[in-house]
Amino acid sequence: MINGGVHFTERGIVQNIRAMRMQQMLMSITNENVIGFDKVGYQRKIPVVSSFAEFIGEDAISTTTDDTVGRLGLTENPLDVALAEKGYFQILTKEGIKLTRDGRFKMTKDGEILTLDGSQVLTNMATPLVLPIIPEKLQDIQIDLNGVVRVLDNKTRKFVTAGTLGVVSQDGVAVLSPNVRQGYNEYSNVSLQTEFMEAMPYPKTFEANRQLYQIQNSTLQRVISALGS
Repeated sequence: MINGGVHFTERGIVQNIRAMRMQQMLMSITNENVIGFDKVGYQRKIPVVSSFAEFIGEDAISTTTDDTVGRLGLTENPLDVALAEKGYFQILTKEGIKLTRDGRFKMTKDGEILTLDGSQVLTNMATPLVLPIIPEKLQDIQIDLNGVVRVLDNKTRKFVTAGTLGVVSQDGVAVLSPNVRQGYNEYSNVSLQTEFMEAMPYPKTFEANRQLYQIQNSTLQRVISALGS
């Protein structure tokens, strides 16, 4: 019975293909971070490779979120709000309650505070944030470090409390000291230098596996040709 080592070579080819696919996925995560560099509220994704990756392949890769605070940029828009601590704004979308660090808000003619895509901004009581008084100008809206929203009543010249922004952790636990900054945007926490440094091994590893794949594929073709003759 002629064996020829065909099964051994085939297993090596499969492992090389898995390794190349893994490097592609790792690179795609890095690319996503680079694209998100200038996005407001974007949080860097960290690739996690589980054990036995050489056998599992791309399914061994998952991601976790880097929840460190990103870069704060001054806008002076009273409805631009950033968090200088870890946490998320609660918003109500068509799919239900979601979390975001994108604090670029807008106001409707009825005084309701919404995100740029039209989702309702929620208070710490899980109710939509609605101003009790329509301000004459946005500068009449004040948001303090704890997220308490107040609006100036021009008749009494006093500020009226509208509610407190709902700021929670990833687990939905209320953040007691969110350090809310009015008039700021929070850009991503991505460092381009870090992304480029971490991505450097990926093309080299991919190329090494590609060369091994070509060598083993050539060997397999020769074995098959020899068996046929």
